[in-house]
Amino acid sequence: MTLLKLLSNTQQDEERRQEAYRNLIRNEAKIGGRLFGPMPTNGRREFFCLDESTWVWHEEWIDSEGRQHSVTTRYDVRPNGILKAQDQQPYQYIGLDEARRLFQAVSMYNRQIDGELYALAA
Repeated sequence: MTLLKLLSNTQQDEERRQEAYRNLIRNEAKIGGRLFGPMPTNGRREFFCLDESTWVWHEEWIDSEGRQHSVTTRYDVRPNGILKAQDQQPYQYIGLDEARRLFQAVSMYNRQIDGELYALAA
């Protein structure tokens, strides 16, 4: 096997791994979005773990006047607290009540993801 072929295979393998990761995140986001109740047919909700310390909640919907809305909330979990940013606003630490709600959501998410997505792989 030539070096060029080997490098090409390595790049293809990496592209396949990245695509598989993106597919997992998309599936997790859909499952996570269902945790908070039904969305209207003209809306979408996602909740997922982006990396070791980042959680994302994203919602899109069209209101009764046909205007599209979108809200993205990022939570950055740190040793000294949880930072929250919403729609390009600066990060701010959240209070204890919101931290408890996030912890409950994360717990529900992990149970649901394990049961629906990763139980199939076991």
